[in-house]
Amino acid sequence: MKSCYWSIEELPGLSKQQEVSLKACGINTTKQLLTFCRNLNLKQTLASRLKINIQYVNKWVALADLARIPSVGCQYCGLLLHSGIASVSQLTQIPVHRLHRQILRLQVATMQRQDLCPPVEIVQKWVQQA
Repeated sequence: MKSCYWSIEELPGLSKQQEVSLKACGINTTKQLLTFCRNLNLKQTLASRLKINIQYVNKWVALADLARIPSVGCQYCGLLLHSGIASVSQLTQIPVHRLHRQILRLQVATMQRQDLCPPVEIVQKWVQQA
């Protein structure tokens, strides 16, 4: 898989204060976040340094991991995470049509719109690139 890395402020769901705090720790990109948080001890270290619950760090790491897939990026990593996919390896395991159904259900449940769901071909590309 050819990996893509992003500026930390492009990661969805980060508040301005969280961005500033991560940058103060020397984390300016999703690659740096993944490198810094490569195991549980390092994630806990970052969480205590930022004085936040480790769940936030775990979420950011999952988003950064999914964003490495070129066709997913920061645009769709949150959608995948909220659809139950927490890692690239998990994405490689799921059948495309099942994932598409999960995303469609999420879009209808949260937005009451199914037209916002990416087409099956896009979801298939995510799985192939993973």
